[in-house]
Order: sequence, then C-alpha cells, then structure tokens
Amino acid sequence: MAKRQDFVVRFAGEGGQGVVTAAEALARIAADVGYHAFTFSTFPSQILGGPTWTQARIAITPVLSPGDSVDVLVALNEEAYETHKDDLGENGVVIYDSSYTPKGAGRMFGMPFDDLAKLAGDIRTANMVMMGALANLVGMPVKFLQDFIVNRYLSRGQAIVDANMKAIAAGSERASLTHFQIGEMEPPIKPTYKQVMIKGNDAICIGALAAGLDVYIGYPISPATTILVYMERNLIGPGKFAYQSSSEIESIASIVGAGFAGKKAMTATAGPGFSLMGEGIGLAWMAEIPCVVIDVQRGGPATGLPTKTEQSDLSTALTPAHGDQLMPVIAPGTVEECIAAGALALNWAERYQGPVVLLSEHSLSERAQNIPKPDLAKFAPEGRNVYTGANGYERYDGYELSPMPIPGKPGAYVANGSEHDAIGDTTHLAARHIQMTTRRFSKLKLLEENVYERENARSPIAVMPWGGSKGPAQEAYQRLSAQGADLAWYYTMRINPLPPKLLEELRRKELVIVPELNYLGQFSSFLRSQGVKAQSITQYTGLPFRPKDLVHRISEVVGATSRKAVTA
Repeated sequence: MAKRQDFVVRFAGEGGQGVVTAAEALARIAADVGYHAFTFSTFPSQILGGPTWTQARIAITPVLSPGDSVDVLVALNEEAYETHKDDLGENGVVIYDSSYTPKGAGRMFGMPFDDLAKLAGDIRTANMVMMGALANLVGMPVKFLQDFIVNRYLSRGQAIVDANMKAIAAGSERASLTHFQIGEMEPPIKPTYKQVMIKGNDAICIGALAAGLDVYIGYPISPATTILVYMERNLIGPGKFAYQSSSEIESIASIVGAGFAGKKAMTATAGPGFSLMGEGIGLAWMAEIPCVVIDVQRGGPATGLPTKTEQSDLSTALTPAHGDQLMPVIAPGTVEECIAAGALALNWAERYQGPVVLLSEHSLSERAQNIPKPDLAKFAPEGRNVYTGANGYERYDGYELSPMPIPGKPGAYVANGSEHDAIGDTTHLAARHIQMTTRRFSKLKLLEENVYERENARSPIAVMPWGGSKGPAQEAYQRLSAQGADLAWYYTMRINPLPPKLLEELRRKELVIVPELNYLGQFSSFLRSQGVKAQSITQYTGLPFRPKDLVHRISEVVGATSRKAVTA
C-alpha cells in the first residue's frame, strides 16, 4: 500500500476547549520535523463558547489549500460530530470524547481525554492525549511529539515534560487498541532552508516594519485585531508610535494626519470599519497624502459573519469614498505574500503620494503556515519625494507627482479636502477641477509593475483567482492540467493598477475564469470593465473553496464554453 502524501485532521468542539491550540500544536510538530503544515480556523463571534473548529493539513510538499476532506475528525461534543461527520473522506476516522456516544456507525472510537490527562498528572495535557492518538493513526513516530515537548517545555520544568509524555503515551495506546489506520505518511523531507511558522496578519506586520512603518493607529475588530496587538508589541523605538484609538474614524483621521506630517502610517480594520473610513480615505486621495489601510475581509454586509472568510469588499476597496476616485489595491494570496504585500503597500503609498488599500481576508489572517524565513533585506523601503527648496512652492501645480513639503519645513502648504488650486487654496473653477482630477488619476501609472504569474499562456481559456482563493484554485488547476485540460494560469496580487502586460494578455483570451468568494463576482466585473471577457465561479459559504469543487466547476464552465463555440 502506497504511503500517504498528506492528511487532514479537524478538531471540533466549543470555544475554549483548546481546538485551535491542538491544531496549531500539530502543525508546529509536523513543521519541526520537516513536513509542510497549513491550518485553518473558524469560530463564532462570542468571546467564549459556541461551535469552533480548526484543522491542520500536513504534507510532504508545500500545502496550497485546506484540502478536500477530513481524514481524522476529533469531535469533542455531539454537535461537533453531527456538524462535521459528512466532511470525512473515505476511510476517515472519528475520535470522540467518550462523555457522549455519537449516533451512527463507522470507523470511530471514544476516548476520555480529560480523564487520561488527569492520570498523566496535568489536565492541561488533554491536547497531547489527542496528539498521541493521531500519531498512531497516521503512523507518525511518537518521537516527533516527544522532541517537540522537550524543546517547548523543558525550560518550565521536568514535571510538565513528564506529564505531557505520559499523555502522549496514553493517547497512542488507546488508539492502537482500535486497529484503525488511515495510512502511514511518507517520511518528511527536511528543507535545506530556515523556516518560520507564521500567520497572515503577523506576516503583513513584518513586511510593513521592513518597509519603514513609523505610525500605526487602529481600533479592535475581527479579524484584524491581531495586527494592532502585533504593532503595539513591535513598533517601538525612536520616532515609532502605535496606539489603540477609540473608533475607526479616529484611526483614519490620525493616520492621514501622520502622513501629512511626513510619517509612514498604517491602520487595519474589517468591512464595517472600512465603511466608516471611506470619507477619511477620500481626504487622503484628494489631498495626496500617503497612508495605508488594511481591510481584513469577513462576511458581510453589516455585522454579517464576523469570524468567517469572504472576498466581498473588493468593489468597496476600489472606490471607498464618494466622487471620482480609484484606490490602489493589493490583495495577497498566501501567507508568504502577506509579507511582500505589507511592504509593497507602504512603498506604493510613498511612491504615488496617496492612500493604498491592502485587502486580506479571514482565511489568511488566522492561517498558520511554515514558510521559508523571509529575507527582509529585499523589501527595501522607498522614501518620500520631499520638497527641499524655498517657500512659495506650489505643490499641486501640474498634472504629475511633485515633491511633498513637510509642515514646518520649506514649502509649507495647505492639504485641502476641498477642490484646490496649485497652493492648496479652495477653488470651484472648472479648469482647476479638471486639472486636479486628471492629476490624481494619472499618478496611478507610477504604480504599474509587470509582476504576475502565468503558465501555459497560449491557451485561449485562463483561470485567474485573486487573494486567498489562489491556493485552492492553483491546486485545482494542477489537477486539471494533469488530466489533460488545456488551460492557462494567471495570478497577481496587484489588483489595481493591474500589470499592463498582464492586462494585454487577458484581453486576448476567449474567457478568463475567476474563482472568488462573493455573490456578485466582483473581480470579474472589474476585469470586464478593463476589456477582459471574465466570468466568475462564486462561493459565499464563509469557508474557502475546496479544490475538488473547483475542478468540477471549472470543467463545467470550460465545457459550456466549448459547446457554445461549436454551435456558434
């Protein structure tokens, strides 16, 4: 029997039962020995309790998505079992807490997790009881778990190490009595490069710090709050400032002020907060003030699904304010890209002197993944073009970017939210409004970069996801290509402005298929406005795509397109 290339374990129960901790511990254990790990979490919006689940996908090669189905379900209560049992794959196994007996039959067995943890000497080792059982099911050497425990807990005392060791042994022994197996994993291939286990929100912060962030001001909101927490801990030193504001309106007003004063400034929020920031973002656009707004997307509208994933803020991100404006938008698709996106957003803001929107999403923010340790030196900070001449400078003269004076230094100016003339004074003259509107839009050309991915570019039909749908779409594309499908692949995190050469290629395609997590098909709508024949495959469940579903749906679209071509 061939050994497994990967497996998926899902921990499901109530908030506060440690399901997130269990999945992330498994991912770290696997990464430490050389596997690739990828977690996905979803939980209710209350502080404690409510149905919560987290899963880890472990593989011998880099992981692109949460996967298609679950190999092992650890169900800590009956509701968790009933909710997730249908996601089990063929030969999947359920481990349930023996405080209840699930209805139905199949490959399942109960374990008294807490009782076994108490016997091991520490109730907090219940997660290690689960780990021991999992190791048995997938043929993972128990030594992997033991080494992890020693490295993590020895500094806290031998008693803690001993309790965890006993818990691992108890879980493994109980699982061995069932004789269930899901197939032994291939041994790990230890990478030759250094790795880090990191989440998307932290990755954005690392990129922003590498690009020279000076000021971060934010208000807590799921799923962006951990960006604020990270900055409060790490944006320190001379000239650095991190602050928790009293509202999203205060946040945007404050970073516009910081940008006006010459600082590299950023905030982060989610959909509801982003809506409140619209007027402030419009001010930054109008007055040409650099700043970055991160929108970690969640389900909407209104309060919507605060702790679920979606890609439904793109239209708002492109035009968040009233009037004629079009924001630069960057949307990373992987945890590794989040680092680059954090740096690029700040650099773009400085380069064109205006606001930039970084669109992330819940599935990226809460995903823990091992990635190559980034070389932060390649994210070189871009400096602002600052005016250094004499007073009397007309900052808003002309149609192109001009050096920005800093208040208190030569060339002081008024940054006016009303339409203004060359020195910033309010004007209603038609000629001035035409000149200034043209100037603001023409600066976007400074951000055009021909950076994008492509494969099999000669094919007339292309698949082009955006944001966090990249991984599942890429996995589906690879499967379809292996089956002989003739499809092109395109991807970029530079949503607006799109890379000019990419746009040229897309306009020549018979069809561009866009997988995206929203109802309206927002990215394909934007592509059509750019002259691309684009069609969306949408999903709005609050969960990421499954690659197998995309394989089926892309095949349907390609088949329908082929039939139309034959009958035309």
